[in-house]
Amino acid sequence: QVQLVESGGGLVQAGGSLRLSCVASGRRFGSYTRGWYRQAPGKRREFVATIQSDGTPTYANSVKGRFTIARDNAKNTVALQMSSLEPEDTAVYYCYFRYTFYYFWGQGTQVPVPS
Repeated sequence: QVQLVESGGGLVQAGGSLRLSCVASGRRFGSYTRGWYRQAPGKRREFVATIQSDGTPTYANSVKGRFTIARDNAKNTVALQMSSLEPEDTAVYYCYFRYTFYYFWGQGTQVPVPS
């Protein structure tokens, strides 16, 4: 079965950096779009970043210039490098792989950024 496993989450102080990783298994994901959403306490899940099969990234305005998304097709991974973290970045972060309208999601990883 398809499984996406996230790692790298954890508490980080404001101004710090953290790298999230997501590894997919269960099928071939080489050409899938990959990305990240997040959900802060009491808020709806929001888009963070996506990366196309050709490597083209797109970022939410709230993270632009601070976050970097990357992919490795051979390893079926997508990563999110987060820098200059702010308390507003506190959320559960979810990775996804997408092909057309099919989405596969990770379990989520918590990133608390205390004030």
